[in-house]
Amino acid sequence: MALFRIDRESSLPADDVWRRLTTWERHADVVPLTRVVVRTPPPHGEGTVFVARSGLGPVGFDDVMEVVTWRPAEAGGGVCRLEKRGSFVTGWAEIEVSPRAGAAGSTVLWREELRVRWLPAVFDKVLAAAGRRMFGRAVDGLLSGPPHRPFA
Repeated sequence: MALFRIDRESSLPADDVWRRLTTWERHADVVPLTRVVVRTPPPHGEGTVFVARSGLGPVGFDDVMEVVTWRPAEAGGGVCRLEKRGSFVTGWAEIEVSPRAGAAGSTVLWREELRVRWLPAVFDKVLAAAGRRMFGRAVDGLLSGPPHRPFA
C-alpha cells in the first residue's frame, strides 16, 4: 500500500476551499484524461458514490469511490473520507479543510492510501510519489481555478 500526504495553504475561506475540493465533477478539469460521473443525486454527503474514469478511448480503468464521512466546513473545519472500491484501485482518501489559525484563509490536509491490484509492494514508494505529485497538482488546480456555483 502506498501512503502519502499533501499539505496546502490557501487565502480562500475554508467553506470555499471545501466546495472546490468536494465538487467531484470539477476534478476532471484538473486531472488529465479523467472523467468524473457522480452516480447519486445531490446534495453530496455520506453515501455519495462517484466514478473517476481514467484512460484514453477504450483503454482505462474506473476508480469507484464512496463518501463514508462527511462533515462540511460550513462553520469551521471539515472532514471527508472516501473509500476507493474499484476493481483496479482500492484504498481511501481523507480531505481535511480548516481555517488558518490567526490569519485569513485555510489549510488543506489530504491523506491517501492507494493500492493498485497486481502491483507488487516493491513499487509502493514510486506509487506514493506519483500519487503525491498527481493529487497535489489536482489540489493546486482546484484551489486556483475559478469559483464554482454551489448546487441549487
